[in-house]
Amino acid sequence: MPTADLLTAALAHAERGWHVFPLRPNDKRPAFPDHPADDCTGRDPRCRAAGRHLGWEPRATCDPDRIRRAWSTRPYGIGIACGPSRLVVVDLDVPKGNAPTGPTGLDTLAELAAAHAAGIDATYTVTTGRGGTHLYYRHPADGPALRNTAGALGPMVDTRATGGYVVAAGSTVAGRPYTVDLDTDPAPLPAWLAALLAPAPLPPQRPVMVALPGGRERAYVWAAVERECARVTTAPDHHNDALYLASVALGQLVAGGSLSADEASTALEHAGISVGLRHRAVLRTIASGFRAGARRPRQVAA
Repeated sequence: MPTADLLTAALAHAERGWHVFPLRPNDKRPAFPDHPADDCTGRDPRCRAAGRHLGWEPRATCDPDRIRRAWSTRPYGIGIACGPSRLVVVDLDVPKGNAPTGPTGLDTLAELAAAHAAGIDATYTVTTGRGGTHLYYRHPADGPALRNTAGALGPMVDTRATGGYVVAAGSTVAGRPYTVDLDTDPAPLPAWLAALLAPAPLPPQRPVMVALPGGRERAYVWAAVERECARVTTAPDHHNDALYLASVALGQLVAGGSLSADEASTALEHAGISVGLRHRAVLRTIASGFRAGARRPRQVAA
């Protein structure tokens, strides 16, 4: 497809509130970044500006100016980031090969719907390059964030949600176009489907209690702080990843009441800045680690 047509398609998707990003021409893979997280050296200008590896999902955008700049240079394919777009896309595949046999993804979904005394409501639909189908649904407004699945619903059925993306209509992959089959607003994800896709809840958690003799709890806590700061400052590379792990560990002690958030945050902040991370990125990473650590509180007993 000509670059101008791809630009028009990308802008149209963004007008729906869908966050788009460039795919390699005629390919499913993201065009940017051109390296994995464990090989991020800061040579990419957007990674360098963020102070950390910046994957395809945070690069996805609805900004028409950014979209015009990207698609005016090359005939990039169009990826839609499902999480920021609040979409759940059900990917219905078809058997591959010269003599395909067995159920299709649509057969599987129809059986599931019938088992739940439901139908398959009309929604925005794309026919994929290999003849499969993408059904676009709105992510539920409440409940847990749904994530990608592969075969969890049955044969030939995958889903893309938070952390996933789909090739958008208007793109081609290996010379095969992705085309709109039904152009309508995405329907709400059916409740029965949402229930099947919901992640299993975490088991009830009890705070972990570390008992120390002789009133040495404060010494233990500060040894933990020093150990986690050293994790950051002695890491040979990927300092932001090390900062996140350290923040999770100290966030557990904060959640358990053995360490104040200010003490932990100040120590980690100094460690992150000392290895060259940007201040704003350091604060974001610490906050994210504290949130994760709060799910597993840890206490130190006198």
